[in-house]
Amino acid sequence: MIKCLRLLVLLLLITSCNSNNKKNNHADYSINKQNTALDPQLKDTYERGKLVYEDMCITCHMSNGKGAPKAFPPLAQSDYLKENQEASIRGVKKGMSGEIVVNGVTYNSVMTPLGLSNEEVADVMNYINNSWGNNYGEIITAEDVIKVIKN
Repeated sequence: MIKCLRLLVLLLLITSCNSNNKKNNHADYSINKQNTALDPQLKDTYERGKLVYEDMCITCHMSNGKGAPKAFPPLAQSDYLKENQEASIRGVKKGMSGEIVVNGVTYNSVMTPLGLSNEEVADVMNYINNSWGNNYGEIITAEDVIKVIKN
């Protein structure tokens, strides 16, 4: 009897895991599709940057890039990010503190250095610059990060 129950439970688990009607619980990480269609290099760096973002940035800036009101600034449709690419690269690489104004709202938080390599900084910047409706600038490379950090 116990063997039959175990077999029945196992069968239910197998059939439920193989359902064609699975819910999509994934967050929408929209990329500007015209960029990936035109440039495969952007698609590769974007995908790597998405992994970095999910590991290091999502806690504060959220899966939708909207941040946390009055605590962590938005990255989605961010005028600061668009107008301050070098400062943003520097912030991702070395951390940042002090007041910044994003979309008319003042933030005064601390972002600690994340310990990312130059390539990881470039990748996450490319992800952020091309997500949530953002279309900010050219592809950033590890060499670009090095140049920004040296200045």
